Amino acid sequence: MSPAADRLPHEKGFHVSWDQMHRDSRALAWRLDKQGPGEGGDWKAIVGITRGGLVPAAIVARELDVRVVDTISVKSYNHQSQAEAQVLKAPDADLMGDGEGILIVDDLVDSGKTLELVRSLYPRAHFATVYAKPKGRPMVDTYITEVSQDTWIFFPWDMALQYVEPYRGT
Repeated sequence: MSPAADRLPHEKGFHVSWDQMHRDSRALAWRLDKQGPGEGGDWKAIVGITRGGLVPAAIVARELDVRVVDTISVKSYNHQSQAEAQVLKAPDADLMGDGEGILIVDDLVDSGKTLELVRSLYPRAHFATVYAKPKGRPMVDTYITEVSQDTWIFFPWDMALQYVEPYRGT
C-alpha cells in the first residue's frame, strides 16, 4: 500500500470554517451576477443540491436577490465512501423544465457523479459549486476554488470544536 493510501481523510484535509464558506459562497454569487439567461442576466430560480448545497444556495440566493429556491436531494455518499447517485427528492417539475434559467448550486463537485445525474435531468441549467476537484470539474459551469482529488474537505456543518494535541506533542 502506498503512503497516500494509508492516509486517513483528515491527514490531507481542507478545513472550511463558517466564515470561509460564507466568503466563498458570496464570491460564487458575485461571479454569477448578471450571468443568467433572463432579462438583465437574472436567474429564474436557484436549486440547492441537498444537503451540502443548501448553505451556499441560500447565500447565493440572498446575494443575487433570487426568491424562488428549491432543492433536489441526491444521495451519492455513504459516510466517506461514494455510492451510485440517486435522486431522493426532485424539484418542482413545472419550475424546472429542461433547466433553462435555473442555477443549480452544490458545495463540492468530487467525482462528478451527482452533477452528471442532475445534468442529465436538466441539461440547460447552469451548474455552480463552491469547490471543485479535477475529476468532477468538467461537470461544473462555475466554481470558486479547486482542490486536489485526494483532498478531503471538512465542511463546517460536519465539524465540532475540540482540543487537538500540538504537532510536536505536549
